[in-house]
Amino acid sequence: MNGEAILENVRRYRAIASLHRQTAAFRPQQRWSLLDQAEHWEHLALIELETYFEIRKRLVPTYH
Repeated sequence: MNGEAILENVRRYRAIASLHRQTAAFRPQQRWSLLDQAEHWEHLALIELETYFEIRKRLVPTYH
Protein backbone atom coordinates (compact mmCIF):
# COMPACT_ATOMS: atom_id res chain seq x y z
CA MET A 1 0.00 0.00 0.00
CA ASN A 2 1.39 3.41 -0.88
CA GLY A 3 1.65 6.40 1.43
CA GLU A 4 -1.28 8.27 -0.08
CA ALA A 5 -3.59 5.29 0.38
CA ILE A 6 -2.50 4.94 4.00
CA LEU A 7 -3.15 8.62 4.71
CA GLU A 8 -6.56 8.37 3.02
CA ASN A 9 -7.38 5.45 5.33
CA VAL A 10 -6.33 7.57 8.31
CA ARG A 11 -8.67 10.37 7.19
CA ARG A 12 -11.54 7.91 6.76
CA TYR A 13 -10.97 6.20 10.09
CA ARG A 14 -10.84 9.51 11.93
CA ALA A 15 -13.99 10.72 10.18
CA ILE A 16 -15.81 7.56 11.25
CA ALA A 17 -14.56 8.01 14.82
CA SER A 18 -15.76 11.60 14.79
CA LEU A 19 -19.22 10.54 13.62
CA HIS A 20 -19.41 7.99 16.42
CA ARG A 21 -18.49 10.65 19.00
CA GLN A 22 -21.05 13.10 17.58
CA THR A 23 -23.75 10.43 17.59
CA ALA A 24 -22.86 9.55 21.19
CA ALA A 25 -23.67 13.12 22.21
CA PHE A 26 -27.25 12.68 21.00
CA ARG A 27 -27.90 9.07 21.99
CA PRO A 28 -27.33 8.68 25.72
CA GLN A 29 -28.53 5.07 25.75
CA GLN A 30 -25.81 4.08 23.27
CA ARG A 31 -23.14 6.54 24.40
CA TRP A 32 -20.61 4.08 25.78
CA SER A 33 -20.92 1.68 22.89
CA LEU A 34 -20.46 4.51 20.39
CA LEU A 35 -17.48 5.91 22.29
CA ASP A 36 -15.91 2.44 22.35
CA GLN A 37 -16.38 2.21 18.60
CA ALA A 38 -14.85 5.68 18.15
CA GLU A 39 -11.83 4.58 20.17
CA HIS A 40 -11.51 1.49 17.97
CA TRP A 41 -11.47 3.61 14.78
CA GLU A 42 -8.90 6.00 16.30
CA HIS A 43 -6.76 2.98 17.17
CA LEU A 44 -6.94 1.79 13.55
CA ALA A 45 -5.91 5.28 12.40
CA LEU A 46 -2.91 5.17 14.73
CA ILE A 47 -1.85 1.79 13.38
CA GLU A 48 -2.07 3.15 9.82
CA LEU A 49 0.03 6.19 10.76
CA GLU A 50 2.65 3.98 12.38
CA THR A 51 2.74 1.90 9.20
CA TYR A 52 3.09 5.04 7.07
CA PHE A 53 6.06 6.34 9.05
CA GLU A 54 7.68 2.91 9.20
CA ILE A 55 7.52 2.66 5.40
CA ARG A 56 8.92 6.18 5.02
CA LYS A 57 11.74 5.39 7.43
CA ARG A 58 12.76 2.41 5.31
CA LEU A 59 12.52 4.27 2.00
CA VAL A 60 14.17 7.57 2.89
CA PRO A 61 17.92 7.33 3.50
CA THR A 62 19.19 9.00 6.64
CA TYR A 63 22.38 11.01 6.51
CA HIS A 64 24.55 11.23 9.57
